Amino acid sequence: MKVRGNALVAHGGGPTTVLNSSLAGIVEECRSAGIEKLFGALGGATGILEETFADLLAEPESFWEQVALSPGSLLGSSRAKIAEQDFETMLDVLRRHDIRYIFLNGGNGTMELSLRLSQAIANSSYEAFVVGVPKTIDNDLAITDHSPGYASAARFFAYAVRDIGADNRALPGITVIEILGRNAGWLAAATIQARRHPDDAPHLIYMPERPLPFERLAEDVERCYLRLGRAVIAVCEGQLDAKGEPFGADTRVSSRAPLALNLAHVLSQRLSKTLKVSARSEKPGLLGRSCSALVSEVDRAEAFECGRAAVRAGLAGIAGKMITLERKPGPAYKCTTGLAELADVAAQERLFPRAWLPEEPTDDMPAFRAWLEPLTGPIPPLPLLGGGISSSGCLTLRD
Repeated sequence: MKVRGNALVAHGGGPTTVLNSSLAGIVEECRSAGIEKLFGALGGATGILEETFADLLAEPESFWEQVALSPGSLLGSSRAKIAEQDFETMLDVLRRHDIRYIFLNGGNGTMELSLRLSQAIANSSYEAFVVGVPKTIDNDLAITDHSPGYASAARFFAYAVRDIGADNRALPGITVIEILGRNAGWLAAATIQARRHPDDAPHLIYMPERPLPFERLAEDVERCYLRLGRAVIAVCEGQLDAKGEPFGADTRVSSRAPLALNLAHVLSQRLSKTLKVSARSEKPGLLGRSCSALVSEVDRAEAFECGRAAVRAGLAGIAGKMITLERKPGPAYKCTTGLAELADVAAQERLFPRAWLPEEPTDDMPAFRAWLEPLTGPIPPLPLLGGGISSSGCLTLRD
């Protein structure tokens, strides 16, 4: 298909360590294809409505080589709710700037926006092509094997829990670590990579796909503490109790549903009170999605390719689709890009597979480990005396 008109890219939702890599891929492919102008909407969808644009092709190639290695979002982002009447405004903006190719990079909410904008264009007399570019650390986008941003965040949390576990081994106690992930346990599950020996952290892993009565949590922690004299607990920020509540934690209104603000803190306080032992909490929070020091190189490369694939799809006249990552069968890891209908992705939420969900928080997840390791790379174990098995003897909880 012959290139006609200009292009636009916008980011939505939380940044990742590889979001800018997808952006660099979009810029490179637009430049190679001969697109005259590529507008970057500053501040996500709000930037489109307000026509706050940057001319991305005006920057030299060397600039984009640096951008591809940087965390965050060069263009900024937004979680603004877009009203139905806003799509007519967007259409006017597209017409004024002769924008024919629109690339929206984000997660569930952004794919819903992409679908609605694509439908608005299809119902108008204007010809333009909307392609969604996947991005989310939560890994809860449907259809795609995994989402750019997830592998780097998974790598970060595996290292974080491994290293907190080393501290906990040196000076024993109870530590509750809050893991990002909203309603999906993909990132909490990824901390299993830190556990290489029976007494390695995380000793207990909890995912929101299974409700957790507080009494069960306290019993699990007590057993672990009596066995080892310490306990490191990895719990997803979206974990709920048997009543569907966040254990009494404060909540904030998020783009999809209320989310706990201080889950690990509240759990550590309740455990300390119930078990009569000292417990503390850790919440890496935004560091988990922004730490470029632990980026997965596979993640970065795939994010870049997703950006390039989106441009190729748009220029081929494809609209109303999202780029996917498709894992090829075989012993060696290989992944290519594909396409999915935005209607099959928008407003969906892919939770951690039931087949991989452990029955007990101490269980290993071998099938999940095999799926995950090609994305993150191996998480090397730390050296331990005696081959990694240690015993603390029998302990008693304080009265």
